[in-house]
Amino acid sequence: MDYEKIIHTIVDPFLINPDALMVRVMPSDNDKDVVLLICTEGEDTARLIGKKGTVANALREVVAISGKTEGKHIHLKFESFEEESK
Repeated sequence: MDYEKIIHTIVDPFLINPDALMVRVMPSDNDKDVVLLICTEGEDTARLIGKKGTVANALREVVAISGKTEGKHIHLKFESFEEESK
């Protein structure tokens, strides 16, 4: 299953700069675990996490459903990066 595409489909409408979104599948110790690293710019990262993590938790629930069809546990991690000033 293309988890990166699923994340883009769900998350892009929320972002100010969707072109800056990077989704990477990270290595995990267990074949049943899939760790997705979601990197965006600072303000967009705050949007994806939400107050008290409500948006992040909702994203985790939605993505977890897609993982269950393959017997996988999906873990989302959020990171922020800042664009360099020119």
